[in-house]
Amino acid sequence: MGGFMKGSDIKKIAVIGAGAMGNGIAQMGILAGYSVAMRDIEQRYVDKGVETIKGSLAKFVSKGKISQDQSDQAFSRLIPIVDLETAVRDADLIIEAAPEDLDLKRKIFAELDMLAPAGAILASNTSTMSITKIASAAKKQDRVVGMHFFNPAVLLKLVEVIYGDSSSDEAVQATFEVAQKMGKIPVIVKKDSPGFIYNRVNAPTGLLLQKILEKGSPTPTQFDAVFKPFMPMAPFELMDYVGLDIVLHTQKYFSETLSKDYTPVKKLVDLVKSGILGMKTGKGLYDWSAGRPQIDTSNPTTEYDPVDMVALQVNEATKLLEEGVVDGPGDIDLAMANGGGGVGPFALAKGIGYDNLVKKCNALADRFGLEVFRPTKTMQEGNIQV
Repeated sequence: MGGFMKGSDIKKIAVIGAGAMGNGIAQMGILAGYSVAMRDIEQRYVDKGVETIKGSLAKFVSKGKISQDQSDQAFSRLIPIVDLETAVRDADLIIEAAPEDLDLKRKIFAELDMLAPAGAILASNTSTMSITKIASAAKKQDRVVGMHFFNPAVLLKLVEVIYGDSSSDEAVQATFEVAQKMGKIPVIVKKDSPGFIYNRVNAPTGLLLQKILEKGSPTPTQFDAVFKPFMPMAPFELMDYVGLDIVLHTQKYFSETLSKDYTPVKKLVDLVKSGILGMKTGKGLYDWSAGRPQIDTSNPTTEYDPVDMVALQVNEATKLLEEGVVDGPGDIDLAMANGGGGVGPFALAKGIGYDNLVKKCNALADRFGLEVFRPTKTMQEGNIQV
């Protein structure tokens, strides 16, 4: 085993995919001083990625985040390319940012495994798929890790660095160090588990929103009215922003990997089928045709409050502790605070009190007949030290 690159030895990165995530990761790489090959299957996709990076760097300069000279220096380190073999031939770290399709990713990793130098680390930027399943397409599975950036990658701080079942400690550590050098806040996910940290902790709140949608009351506006005063984006508004198709895809995935409780509700399936996907189509649960929806906060629901959402998140977070997915509660709070902003669930729980949260979970589990909302043993004991 071993013989992988150390973090400090990594000089060249190859990013496979020049779409929104790929070009964002490539930009973080060149700004951190790496030389970065950004590869896609057709020149036009590569060109579009390059244009996006140009525009983003210009914005950084105009806001005074970097100087024009730093921008020029960074841009000179970008290698736009279509030929895969040339892109990865001398790369130390290769980050795959292709669409979320397991067969496609496996095909890419089988190729990377053959083409990449022996000591190179192969990372997947998947947001949901099993790193172990992706790695199984490679012969040297110990060099495959997860490196999950959040969208937009140039702004959000969290990077989940994920162990597959065969990943070596060296490969994970080197990837962690690269994320730090990019100015990110990496958190190690010790066990390859559905949704990793951030998306997993948010899984039950996503389910609650679906169930409320299905019931038809309160309306998304009435529900969001409770949250709008102290959140940049209220829960249903965020669903629209992310895209109802993405929400559907994620819930479907959790229904297959975590619990049947996550089976998507008909209302959500129908909206997606009829092409009502949220912000990107101009209409979702809200009308986005004139920009961000104006949410009427004059008639907030009294049925739910923010503690309902916190209770479900804290409960799901305790499942990650019980399953050994992370080192401890501090890692979960760090990930949650940097994936979307705000305060981590365990920090919030301290102020609210576990008795209150346990009551909320039981009430929600009873109301919707969902066992996935039931409080865990850890939650009921409630002595979690952050």
